[in-house]
Amino acid sequence: MNEFKTAHQALVEWALKTPDRVFLNQPVNGELRTYTWAEAEDTCRRLANALSKQLGLKYGEKVAILAKNSAEWMLADLAIAMAGLVSVPIYPTASRSTISYIIEHSEASALFVGKLDDPETTTSAIPQSITSIAFPYPIENCQLEWQTLIDGNAPLEQLHQPSSDETMTILYTSGSTGQPKGVVLSFGAYAYASQTTASLVDVEAEDHLFSYLPLAHITERTCTGGPAIYTGTTVSFTESLETFQADLKRARPTIFLSVPRLWVKFQAGVHAKIPPARLKLLLSIPIVGKAIAKKIRDELGFSNCRSFGSGSAPISPLTLKWYAKLGINIGEGWGMSETSGLSCGNTPCEPRRIGTIGTPIDGTEIRLSEDGELLLRSPGLFTEYYKQPELTKEVFTEDGFFHTGDKAEWDAKLKAYRITGRVKDIFKCSKGKYVTPVPIEASLSGNPLLEQICVMGAGLPAPVAVVVLSEAAQQMTDEQVVVSLETTLKVINDDLESHEQLSNIIIVNEEWTTENGLLTPTLKLKRDILEEKYQALINQKFLTPIARED
Repeated sequence: MNEFKTAHQALVEWALKTPDRVFLNQPVNGELRTYTWAEAEDTCRRLANALSKQLGLKYGEKVAILAKNSAEWMLADLAIAMAGLVSVPIYPTASRSTISYIIEHSEASALFVGKLDDPETTTSAIPQSITSIAFPYPIENCQLEWQTLIDGNAPLEQLHQPSSDETMTILYTSGSTGQPKGVVLSFGAYAYASQTTASLVDVEAEDHLFSYLPLAHITERTCTGGPAIYTGTTVSFTESLETFQADLKRARPTIFLSVPRLWVKFQAGVHAKIPPARLKLLLSIPIVGKAIAKKIRDELGFSNCRSFGSGSAPISPLTLKWYAKLGINIGEGWGMSETSGLSCGNTPCEPRRIGTIGTPIDGTEIRLSEDGELLLRSPGLFTEYYKQPELTKEVFTEDGFFHTGDKAEWDAKLKAYRITGRVKDIFKCSKGKYVTPVPIEASLSGNPLLEQICVMGAGLPAPVAVVVLSEAAQQMTDEQVVVSLETTLKVINDDLESHEQLSNIIIVNEEWTTENGLLTPTLKLKRDILEEKYQALINQKFLTPIARED
């Protein structure tokens, strides 16, 4: 691993080496607001001075960030570290109760507020006792403004120089039940994760990254933001969901990371324009196929992209193979907040390893417990769960390995790990045998008509798959959809043990989103909530294998 260096030290170095080169691109009303490396350093130093002198915050105090992604999010994070303070990111989609809990539990003294989808509801959770600072966007009810702080404070001269084991940030994980846990990460853990990821993906100063996944989540922080800062890379942001495609096309990133939910969304968008059967035919024609694949890549915004990644949740091998036919080779990675992000990956993508998470990154050790749980030890491991010493003790082995909660297996032939599900997600059907839903969901997601899938069935004679149809499916007749899903059901059941075989695929009407509480902020299924919501539905007896919610 490289010698320990903080992100703000890296920022200072790049500002000295390439002061006029663009670091951050932020679209505002369709126009780009840019920050060069020198401008970014100056802004961060002024903000750091404002936090220390004007607000009077002392070493180790907590400063929260409640905002969607923006250039200012990254600058605020760096400024907080420069001032010797601890950042506490909050998901912009968090509920009022979660926001209130995190602010209170972390004992945050100040809060940066940025763009939000529902600002009135979200900001109503902010207590009056905390000092609130508005990012430079139309944001109401904040006590201080970004530009006023910058204009009113000189650059901080002496930046905080932390030790590697000092706390840098507290990430509150988006659990599906109960209150979120505060994952404490050190400066050393962040540096290890960011620099090792940059090395693995071979990020260089000439590259261009695109930030749109929540910066409150560790993946975006150490797989996009961190690598960019350490390597001197340009980062472009998206202005809004409505401008996402235009922003992506304008940025033309050379490296692009997404999550399975969005890769499936992109696929559905392609199929909505070119039906699956026709696209398959076109791609099979040598010269035409290459032209079509290039046009699709260009339309998606990937004309310059050389490296693609997927993480946060398992993705179907069939989806990865579909993208490979377009010249988009997606490497699947695995990691957690507790491991500072990427810890194991099929990166660069090796086609023979599709369906696995590859091998551990440099410096990370992995082993499997007797019951197949993935255990991990690395310099990127979190320090503790904030204010929860007993839980912290519980998740570590005596020799320092972390219990990840993920079930995995080692493929000796491919020399790679494969995630088979979460330990807690496994359920028992009425036959008394256990069912692991994740591999079944991954198989089902190979059908492009299915956008969201949750296999459930604790206590039922057989598991069922509750699904949301893709946009492509909604353009087809009911008969066409049923025939496709019946074929998929038969193929999958033929490969499953008898107790795992699905009795039904049940199509539901409502899409699962973070807004309706059915997905976590990182777009993972909230299984317990989904099971509760559809309990009555899955207990019905259907006359046909493919059924619909009334």
